[in-house]
Amino acid sequence: MTQPNFKPFAPLDAPAVITMMQDFYAIDGYPMDAAVNKGLFFEFVEKPDLGKGWVIVVDGQPVGYVILTFVFSFEYAGRIAFLDELFITAEMRGRGLAKQALDFIAQEAASLSVKIIYLEIEPHNETAKKLYLSKGFTEHKRGLLRWQFSDGSFSDSR
Repeated sequence: MTQPNFKPFAPLDAPAVITMMQDFYAIDGYPMDAAVNKGLFFEFVEKPDLGKGWVIVVDGQPVGYVILTFVFSFEYAGRIAFLDELFITAEMRGRGLAKQALDFIAQEAASLSVKIIYLEIEPHNETAKKLYLSKGFTEHKRGLLRWQFSDGSFSDSR
């Protein structure tokens, strides 16, 4: 297998990325409105201060994607990131692509002066947890809470 290429998101990538997002969200039965996510994709691409995304390409074909979003933190003295999504297509899993994606993200984060990367995983996803721990992520002693605004634009049943 050829080494993966990490291609920065571009507007033309929207159809492939949105299709993969649908597959990703379906794994745990999360709702997704493709039209909404398409609009969000274009907003994300047009506003680099929000973060960066890459299509994972092998042999000229998109086989996954990774999204890193940015936050500013006084506690960590600068930019921190959230590994928002990392997805590899079902037929390409188990080939080391996620490990390579995390190595790529580590290099990118360093070049972007990111101080720390957070991520969340589903409690049942032991495979992902083992992967992240093997790449140097650690369990955080703090819990993750959320405060969702009910403006009607987003409903989260998770």
